[in-house]
Amino acid sequence: MRRILAIAAFAALTLAVAAPARAQLGGAPPPMPDGDGKAVVTVACSQCHTLGVTLSMRAAKDGWRQQVYDMVLRGAQLTAPEADQVIDYLATYFGPGSKLAEAAGEPVALPAGAGKDLVEANCMTCHEARRLTGVKRSRKEWEGIVARMVHLGAPANAEDAKKIVAYLDAQFGKN
Repeated sequence: MRRILAIAAFAALTLAVAAPARAQLGGAPPPMPDGDGKAVVTVACSQCHTLGVTLSMRAAKDGWRQQVYDMVLRGAQLTAPEADQVIDYLATYFGPGSKLAEAAGEPVALPAGAGKDLVEANCMTCHEARRLTGVKRSRKEWEGIVARMVHLGAPANAEDAKKIVAYLDAQFGKN
């Protein structure tokens, strides 16, 4: 009886772990603009996750370089010239202020509220609104995310960061 329970528990654990991996690997890629590097991005990035994960991000060239190198360290199969090509493509078409990835779906607007202007000025430079509206987080989680973004270069000062957290918690917080 113990053996059957152990096998059943192992099977359930395997299915639970595999479900998120299948979710990341599934789905049709969003439309991508033609350009030097499109094919390499399509193949290299979709080996581990959907292109939507990559294309929902916004970063300047240095930010994309850091992200691509991190992915190479995690196993992305890119040569140095291919990595440079990917970085250039992503910085060109998915750099700060680009709305190309959001154009793949219905545009998402942030709800009105105190601090919305700060979120738009500090967060929407690098991220599309869908990245904020897609999940509920606790105030503590929002505080950690905002602190990390300020550390990475978001232009918010300490007072603005508190207002951003308050807005995010009010609009997208866990109750």
